[in-house]
Amino acid sequence: MSEKHIVIVGAGLVRTLNAILLAKRNLTVSVYEKRRDLRREPPPSGRRTTNLALTSRGMAALKQVGVAEQIAPYQVAMFARMVHEVDGTMHPLYYGRKEQFILSTQRNKLNEILLNAAEKFPNLTCFFEHKLTSCSLKTGQLEFLHKGKKVRVQADVVFGNDGAHSTIRLEMMKCSLMDVQQIYVPYGYIELPVAKTKNNDFALEPQHLHLWPRDDFLMLCTANWDRTFNIALFMRFETFSSLKTEDDAVEFFKKHFPDALALVGEKNLRSSFPTWYPYPMVTIKCSPYHIEGKALIMGDAAHAMLPFLAQGVNSGFEDCMLLNSLLDIHKDNFAAAFSEYSRCRKADAHAVCDLTLYNFLEMRQLVNTKTFRLKKKLDNILHAILPNNWIPLYSMVAFTDIRYHICKQRKQYQDQILNCILVLGAALLFFLLITTVIWVYVSWDRHW
Repeated sequence: MSEKHIVIVGAGLVRTLNAILLAKRNLTVSVYEKRRDLRREPPPSGRRTTNLALTSRGMAALKQVGVAEQIAPYQVAMFARMVHEVDGTMHPLYYGRKEQFILSTQRNKLNEILLNAAEKFPNLTCFFEHKLTSCSLKTGQLEFLHKGKKVRVQADVVFGNDGAHSTIRLEMMKCSLMDVQQIYVPYGYIELPVAKTKNNDFALEPQHLHLWPRDDFLMLCTANWDRTFNIALFMRFETFSSLKTEDDAVEFFKKHFPDALALVGEKNLRSSFPTWYPYPMVTIKCSPYHIEGKALIMGDAAHAMLPFLAQGVNSGFEDCMLLNSLLDIHKDNFAAAFSEYSRCRKADAHAVCDLTLYNFLEMRQLVNTKTFRLKKKLDNILHAILPNNWIPLYSMVAFTDIRYHICKQRKQYQDQILNCILVLGAALLFFLLITTVIWVYVSWDRHW
């Protein structure tokens, strides 16, 4: 057992996966979380319940720590987006080839499974209800507040897996030359549950991400393993503010989401309206991610992003996998591994943040346009003809381990080609039309 003491500050999935991977290296690992143990009591009503979508990147990490089979019964495969129009018509947009899928996964259930796996390591201890009040990353001294009492901890290495509003990142900014960019989008979201049918069945087709794109706002619906659904409604804050009463909310759904109103139920919509306090969404880019061999931030603490590409948790899990491989290469030399991690992860972390912003535009607006649908068809045709050379963006992100910044570069290159094809195709059609008109005119003139 190594004498090096690793302290991880934070909550959530990336924290626990990171702890397991470090414990497997025979390091002494202590995890400190300010919240209570979610396995001992139900999560507070304010905590997020929206499902996460695991792709090949995230599942590779779960397989490495041996919990992929345990979470499988609590996952639902999704093969496509199902777009719901205002008039009630629906059409699917497949994520990739028709046999490819992503996995709708209940966040809290996966957290429970990872925590149970973590507890099996004698060198890994989780401390709940410990709020970080101060820390010195240079000396490794941390102070927590636990039930009104101060707890002092000495660490050799500190990990910040403490989310978008990371305390560890703020401390790093005080003692290093860290660049940080934080952007809040003018949109928020609320969550609404959809119950099972009276026949104890799914209220919608479960193997799709249901999507109501309305240009300036968007609604998503994903299936749970227990045959319920979770709905998330994304709108500008001023749009939420414009809905003053329960009647306003009902009329808004009748106008923009008539088929969804039947799913949620008017009674449930009215009863939930007083709790409509939209969550904000933020994008964070920063670098470097470390201080010598003493501290490192990962996951949302390093690269918070919008949820529209389903890569928040997946990229965080990939962070853990990358660090684990770098520690193998550098033989547990944390200073060398951290330095290389910051150097090679920056481009990918920034790229995936940019791609999520683009995907938000695609999901709420572009899918409504004929040009997008035509480009999507061309994209899929070229992928079928050149499967190894032409890969659509979502397939690159969800079904391969191609680095995110390479995915972004290839998307830009492929978009240029698709645009050229569309312009040339339009020019050819125009030429044929003019030629036909001239031919008809000349033929008619000769006839008379």
